[in-house]
Amino acid sequence: MLLTRAIEAFAAHLSTVRRLSPATVRAYRNDLRDLQATIGDLELRDVDLEHLREWLWQATKRGDERSTLARRTSSARAFFRWAHEEELVPADPSLRLVAPKRGRTLPHVAAAEALGGVLDRLGRAAAEGDPVALRDHALLELLYGAGIRVSELCGLDVDDLDLDRATARVLGKGSRERVVPFGAPAQRALDAYLIRGRPALAARGAGAGPAVFLGVRGGRMGPRAVYDLVTREVGPVVGSSAVGPHTLRHSAATHLLDGGADLRAVQELLGHASLGTTQIYTHVSSERLAAAYRLAHPRA
Repeated sequence: MLLTRAIEAFAAHLSTVRRLSPATVRAYRNDLRDLQATIGDLELRDVDLEHLREWLWQATKRGDERSTLARRTSSARAFFRWAHEEELVPADPSLRLVAPKRGRTLPHVAAAEALGGVLDRLGRAAAEGDPVALRDHALLELLYGAGIRVSELCGLDVDDLDLDRATARVLGKGSRERVVPFGAPAQRALDAYLIRGRPALAARGAGAGPAVFLGVRGGRMGPRAVYDLVTREVGPVVGSSAVGPHTLRHSAATHLLDGGADLRAVQELLGHASLGTTQIYTHVSSERLAAAYRLAHPRA
């Protein structure tokens, strides 16, 4: 089997068997197509370790980031592991492929007090009754209060919310469903939006359906609109324009750990498959503690 055909077969496996998101499947496919563009459309069984090393070397020479090289190494390993399990290759050539160490980049986190000020300001604007202001307040309260992903937020339907129990049922990565709690501020903001804001937005168009969060034309709100809202409202308090919905997720996780939450409880809330993914937030908290120490201790 030629490499191009094998890549498409692998992409189909990721989509239909492992049920990964379209964006994740696209990332794997793009990485492997880069491999094929570098070494040529060889027979899959003819690809060896030296081909893979040459591929990474060429990427290094053109200035690809270490994080990109590490991701591509991971994509190659997953691809050839699958090919070996499917008996498409006699041996896995990626077993000895060494991934470059990733540089650790800590996520942007908003200070709890500053974020509280943003949400309080949006709450005062929502009290005037404008449907968009009601939506924006409820949306940001839920993103921060539940720590959910933007895709999970945009996919929410009205029946997924249980305001009495203050929980939301979301569909995460790998089509894994979980129920997440949120606090009283989000509960109140959602109640006000669903009663006074959403009906007014739904009346502006015929495509609202069951979506919780609607755009100004009445259709389901998309990730780009959410990203723009978070950048506009939260960016100034973080001090960077490079923020988005994940900033509120990062902030929620960090503030939970700062407040004494158990790491595994935070893992469950965020829907991480691996505890190692959640542990980045322990580093964030440690960095903040170290920064406070350096500023305040006379012997720092």
